[in-house]
Amino acid sequence: MTDPALAVPVAPLQRLLDRIAHLAIGLAAAALLGLVVVQGWQVFTRYVLNDSPSWTEPVTLLLLSTAMSLGAAAGVHTRRHFGFFLLAEKLHARLRRGVDLLRPLLIVAIGAVIAWWSGVLLLDGLDIKMAGARLPQSINYLPLALGGALMSVFALHQAWQVLRPATAEGAN
Repeated sequence: MTDPALAVPVAPLQRLLDRIAHLAIGLAAAALLGLVVVQGWQVFTRYVLNDSPSWTEPVTLLLLSTAMSLGAAAGVHTRRHFGFFLLAEKLHARLRRGVDLLRPLLIVAIGAVIAWWSGVLLLDGLDIKMAGARLPQSINYLPLALGGALMSVFALHQAWQVLRPATAEGAN
């Protein structure tokens, strides 16, 4: 399989990461759609039926956390994040390569911290029930843990691409 824009072969690892990123985008979009539906239901039940359900706020927070976390991870994969790209373009080639390596390594560190602490907080509150919904209180940390882990995986691949020899450009 080749990338039509570059006419170079796309490695299986790159295809897998692309599929994971597309899945993350799809889940983030579904979470946003769900957020609109849940909030629409909340407004309808509050102002038309005068009987607001208690589950809408916690579910909205979960959907918002999911959309934000998975969207951020997909943004790392597609390099649509803050990264001093304009500054790097103006630097000497050796300095640019250093910045190009430093950028994904910082993202790996940030994603790992997010994934780790979110995982700790998720596990810590699994036995406590959320007020208003029959979900664990810490369920909002699950998308953060997944998003942080995906950010790290995507950024590790980007760092590896910077480090590999220039002769292996098409081999991924």
